[in-house]
Amino acid sequence: MGIVAALVRSSFLVNSVYAESARKFGLPPQQGQLLCVLMPRPYGMSELGAMLRLAKSSLTGLVDRTERNGLVRREADARDTRSVRVALTPQGARLVREFYDETCRRIEELLPGLGPAERDALAGLLGRVVLDNEVPVVFAAQEERAPVDREG
Repeated sequence: MGIVAALVRSSFLVNSVYAESARKFGLPPQQGQLLCVLMPRPYGMSELGAMLRLAKSSLTGLVDRTERNGLVRREADARDTRSVRVALTPQGARLVREFYDETCRRIEELLPGLGPAERDALAGLLGRVVLDNEVPVVFAAQEERAPVDREG
């Protein structure tokens, strides 16, 4: 199999697992992605739009729906009173921790035939592709993620 087909098909496979994991937690995949982005810290709407590659109206709708579900909240931006930041609620922090761990477990299960050296090589190569293309951190590596406990 060539590199293009391998990348496209592996992307399809990972997206399918991600969507299945999100459904298990009652989340549309985009809400799961939003929660994962917010794990390390709150972000402003323009930052979120750039990270998630969403138009302003689409992002506003996504945040509105996720806020109605009690998983995120808008808060004033201390640096710019005209702006708001989106943060996880305590409920959202609990849910995203479980969702993230489950998603990682399911994706790990896709690699049963790879030994430790092969996993390291694959991670190194894919990591270079991600960094070279400046892909935003929409799903942090387990060793990179910060605690998600938030005060309500």
